[in-house]
Amino acid sequence: MSVTESFAKVIHGLKVGHLTDRVIQRSKRMILDTLGVGFLGTSTEVFQKAREYSKIYSSNVSSTVWGQPDFRLPPTYAAFVNGVAVHSVDFDDTWYPATHPSGAVLPVLMALSEALPPSPKCSGLDLLLAFNVGIEVQGRLMHFSKEAKDIPKRFHPPSVVGTLGSAAAASKFLGLSMTECQEALAIAVSHAGAPMANAATQTKPLHVGNAARHGLEAAFLAMLGLQGNKQVLDMESGFGAFYANYAPQILPDVDSHTWLLDQQDVAFKLFPAHLATHWVADAAASVRKQLVRDTALLPTDHMERIVLRIPDVQYVNRPFPDSEHEARHSFQYVACAMLLDGAITVSSFHKHQVNRPQVRELLGKVELEHPQDNLPNFNTLYCEISVALKDGAIFTGCSDTFYGHWRKPLSQKDLQEKFRANACRMLSCHTVERLIEIVENLEDLEDCSVLTTLLKEPSPPEIVSKSL
Repeated sequence: MSVTESFAKVIHGLKVGHLTDRVIQRSKRMILDTLGVGFLGTSTEVFQKAREYSKIYSSNVSSTVWGQPDFRLPPTYAAFVNGVAVHSVDFDDTWYPATHPSGAVLPVLMALSEALPPSPKCSGLDLLLAFNVGIEVQGRLMHFSKEAKDIPKRFHPPSVVGTLGSAAAASKFLGLSMTECQEALAIAVSHAGAPMANAATQTKPLHVGNAARHGLEAAFLAMLGLQGNKQVLDMESGFGAFYANYAPQILPDVDSHTWLLDQQDVAFKLFPAHLATHWVADAAASVRKQLVRDTALLPTDHMERIVLRIPDVQYVNRPFPDSEHEARHSFQYVACAMLLDGAITVSSFHKHQVNRPQVRELLGKVELEHPQDNLPNFNTLYCEISVALKDGAIFTGCSDTFYGHWRKPLSQKDLQEKFRANACRMLSCHTVERLIEIVENLEDLEDCSVLTTLLKEPSPPEIVSKSL
C-alpha cells in the first residue's frame, strides 16, 4: 500500500465511534474560537476586498458568508471568504508542528452543511468527525518533515497542509469513496503552496481562504472523476516538494488509529498577532510591573536600551512597522506596546496606535539578540527582555510559556470571553450566547442547520450603525 492510499483509507474509514472524549472537547474549543475570530475578521479591509471580488460568482447552490445575512455565495467561495475572515487579523489557533489548522477546515464544513440536500441531516457528530479528519491529515503530513517543526521560512503552512486538510474534511463530509479521497488529495497538492514573502501583508489571509476553497474544489473535482497521481504523498516531486527531509510513512490501520489532537493541543491567542510575539508580550508585561508602580507612568525618557533575546525569525523582525499587518509581525512593536500600555488588544494594531510618537521613540531603542539555544520552534522558544535605564539600572523579564500556549491552555471561561468579545461586534448578545451553547453541546446536535442559521443572523441596528 502507498502512503497516499493509506491516507485515503483513513479518511474514508474513520467513523464517529473513533472520536475520543478529549478530541471532541479540544475540537469544540477550536470550532468556537474559529467562529469568533471569523466574525471579528468580517470587519477588516482585507475581508471586504475578498467579499467584493467574490460577488462575480453565483450559483443555484449557495452558502452563508458569516454575519452577512443578505449575502450568499457558491460553497467554494463562501469557504474562501470565511477562511479569509478567520485569518485576517492573525487571531486564529496555532498547532505544533507549526500551522493554523482550523481556518482551512471549518469554513468548508459550514458551507457544505448548508449547501447539501436537507435529507439526510448532518449532525454535530458528522461535523466533528469531518473537522477532525481535516485536522488529523494536516498533522500527519507535518510529522513527515523536521523542517515543519520550526517556524516556517519558505511556505506558509496553512497554504500547504491546510489545502489537503480541507480536501480531506470535504471528502469525509461528502461521503467520497476511498478512490475519490485519494484523487482529492492528489488534486489538492496541485493547488497547495504560498510563499512566506507575503507574511505581514493583506495577502497572507488569502492563504487560508484559498486553502479552504481549493481543498473543497479538489473534493468536488474528485467526485466528477478527475484523476491525479495516486502516489502524490509518496514522492519528493509530489507533496515532498514543500518540505526538506520529507520522509512519508504509511498510516496505521483505522482500527489502531490514534488522533494527534489527543496528544498535542493547540494554542489560542489572547491578542491578534503572530504566535511568537506572545512570548515577547508576556516577558514585557513582567518588566513593566517592575518599572511602573501604582499609577506612575512608564519612565520612557529614562529608558536607554531595550534588548529582546528571541529566536531569529526574519519575517517577525520589523523594527519600524508601517501597517497593522506589519505590526502583528513585529517583535519590536509588541514589546513596546506592552511596555507602554500594559495590555495588547485588537485595537493595539490600528494604524493610529502603531504610529504614536511614544511608540516610534521606543522602537528606536530596541535591539535584538539571538541566543544559540533559542531556536525558532513554538515548542521550545523563549523570550528574555532587558530594559536598561540611563542611571544604569537594568530590569529583566523572561517567558518560556505564555497563557494560551498548549502547555498553559486558556480556561473554558476565558475562551468563551474571547469568543464573546469577537462575535459581539457582529451578532446580538442572544445569538452569541446561543452559539456558545450549541458548540458546547455539538456532539448532541441532531441537525447542523441549527448552527448555520445562527451564522446568518442579521446584526442588530446598533451594531450596523457602529460598523458604518
